[in-house]
Amino acid sequence: MDQPTVLDVRNLSVDFETEIGIVNAVSDVSFSLKKGETLAIVGESGSGKTTTINAVLGLLTGNGRVTSGNILFQGKNLAGLPEKEYRKIRGAHLGLVPQDPMSNLNPVLTIGDQVGEALLVHDRATKANVADKVVSILEMAGLGSSSTRLKQYPHQFSGGMRQRVLIGIGLACNPEVLIADEPTSALDVTVQKQILDHLATLTTERGTAMILITHDLGLAAERSEKIIVMRNGRIVEQGQSAEILNNPQHEYTKRLVSAAPSIASTRYDTRSPQVGKARPTEHTKILTVERLEKTYQVRDSNTRRKRRFHAVNDVSFEIEQGKTLAIVGESGSGKSTIARLILRLEEPDSGTISFRGRNMATIRGRELKELRSHMQPVFQDPYSSLNPMASIGELIEEPLKVHGIGNKQTRKRTAVDLLGQVSLDESLYDRFISELSGGQRQRIAIARGLALEPELMICDEPVSALDVIVQAQILELLKRLQSERKLSYLFISHDLAVVRMVAHEVLVMQQGTVIERAHAAQLFENPQEEYTKKLLASIPGREILAG
Repeated sequence: MDQPTVLDVRNLSVDFETEIGIVNAVSDVSFSLKKGETLAIVGESGSGKTTTINAVLGLLTGNGRVTSGNILFQGKNLAGLPEKEYRKIRGAHLGLVPQDPMSNLNPVLTIGDQVGEALLVHDRATKANVADKVVSILEMAGLGSSSTRLKQYPHQFSGGMRQRVLIGIGLACNPEVLIADEPTSALDVTVQKQILDHLATLTTERGTAMILITHDLGLAAERSEKIIVMRNGRIVEQGQSAEILNNPQHEYTKRLVSAAPSIASTRYDTRSPQVGKARPTEHTKILTVERLEKTYQVRDSNTRRKRRFHAVNDVSFEIEQGKTLAIVGESGSGKSTIARLILRLEEPDSGTISFRGRNMATIRGRELKELRSHMQPVFQDPYSSLNPMASIGELIEEPLKVHGIGNKQTRKRTAVDLLGQVSLDESLYDRFISELSGGQRQRIAIARGLALEPELMICDEPVSALDVIVQAQILELLKRLQSERKLSYLFISHDLAVVRMVAHEVLVMQQGTVIERAHAAQLFENPQEEYTKKLLASIPGREILAG
């Protein structure tokens, strides 16, 4: 039996008034959604995905407006609906799971109060029974021990737990349509799979229709019946997921398919080791880590008692010149702690870290400063790790100034040259980081890291916040720079599809311990540990093109 249509968007266009005039953000967008159906909208940042959804939800900013088209929800046109009327529909009939749980949950209100608010506002609970209903909702969203969590705050929850709270809020009033805007982009693949599996179960059981906003085409194809591909505010292609993925018609869709690591990684060179390849010699080793240990004193959120948390437990590895070692694992596995220890941002409890044979624990002051010039970090979020008040030129030149290299003129020449090396125009020299796209910002972070001509770059989730096409460009840039400069990379990521594209060797960590280490091809083709197999099985889109 054909299901009824619950949402029908026809010829939607959205404009924004800006300082430079009227900007058309969405143009002539049409799609429909049936009861129980999942529709995915994919595209790069700025493609119009979120603007389209904000228009449907009546959440456009003050300078935005729907200029034409209809938004029909169960036959009622929402376009131009007064805010007072929209509030009765938003939340109660159109649910939302936003992208970032830390910024979308109030840090000073308890979880119970925030979930309860959604029920009270729409008269789905009374003050007398709201607590019981919140417990049921949190359990429905997959949070165990829900009754003890009502008085806890967002900072006491992991990323996956916070996302489950947002899912609970989105589904609290049993809406006919649930809109999930990048609901798992910041989560590990295993947690991502759990969240998406749970959403699929809930929407199937309730007959809820879902719109999934994502830049991951593999994830979209795996989790939806239909896909819409957007670019520059327009739909360039739409259809059944399998058809879009296996037979894309538009050139942009073809680029998305080829760039998506969850799909494309199987077609990349996985750098199989040569038969009989010897272990690295002392001359080829850049970094050697032996029996590294790090513990912290943490306070239990329930008992309030302090306990010891073993963040890094007996970890050993080495990195060869010109090679990439990837460290993968879920949040809390110890990946970023290792990076901080290597950079001497923290001190290990025991174990040794040697760079070119020099024990870093014995190095202090000027000698440590000099050694640090040979290893440079590239962090996940370039906007928060780069000074927004400094110009692009100043950001790139800062390491040179700190280390007393060159004068004003030579430093500028170096900065301009580095912009060229990361495929950016020298006209960006006097601009600011806020004026650049995410991909441009990450290129600036890489250029800054290259300023001191390091031998080792420590890349901590360097592409996790980027769209797949920009992500592919950055990975290709890193690969080219490695080839030209014989750079070594320590590449930290929770995204195994990306790791397969870049790594020569992979270290798999769980709860501070290395549980598997292998050459990339061996690990992906024949994982030995159950945990590794679980991580690989969680890659979205992994099986779509099988056969």
